[in-house]
Amino acid sequence: MAKKPASIENQNYEQALTELEDIISSLENEPSGLEKSVAIFERGKALIKHCQKLLDSAEMKVRQLEEDGSMSRLED
Repeated sequence: MAKKPASIENQNYEQALTELEDIISSLENEPSGLEKSVAIFERGKALIKHCQKLLDSAEMKVRQLEEDGSMSRLED
């Protein structure tokens, strides 16, 4: 986590999940001060929220596809 992290909103699901896995590993294995640990934890919470939003959006698209049987909504 030495480099400046990318904007969460610009990350796709896989990027956000990878960063979240790195954060978990960092919190488990790298000793940090309280302030840094809290900042890392807060970023992790934001990543979880972003991943959930992306998953919810994908689920909505799948449900729409199941309802009308068309692929047009997936192309939006």
